[in-house]
Amino acid sequence: MQKLHFPKYTFRFKNSENKIAIFDEIRKKFILLTPEEWVRQHVVQFLLQEKNYPKSYINVEKIIKINSLIKRYDIVVYQPNGDLFLLIECKAPEVKITQETFNQIARYNLVLNAKYLMVSNGLNHYFCQMDFENEKYVFLEELPNFENRI
Repeated sequence: MQKLHFPKYTFRFKNSENKIAIFDEIRKKFILLTPEEWVRQHVVQFLLQEKNYPKSYINVEKIIKINSLIKRYDIVVYQPNGDLFLLIECKAPEVKITQETFNQIARYNLVLNAKYLMVSNGLNHYFCQMDFENEKYVFLEELPNFENRI
């Protein structure tokens, strides 16, 4: 798999029927290793190891309903009170992050109301804080650590 712009993390792999799977600590199972899953697992480790987000507050790949359409978010992080804190959209490294990527996460966030957004293709990472009052997002240099969240 391609080297990504994250610190080096250790992962568990298994090979079954000539397909490689990577262990997802959050879902507690092996997932087929695709380029997007490679990015997703790096983002999970980034949240756990660099930002100190508790594993119990992280949720991966769940279904949401948006305007009667069934969609699936990549990663969310909850606050201790159950409110959504962070919504993350992961793309494969070869997928360019465009305005359409931000439109996608913004549509998801109309339903989810996360305070922070992250978009990553493993090579480029974008962090935003929502300004709900003015209906826009403000780009940030980095995400807050869990203990420093606002």
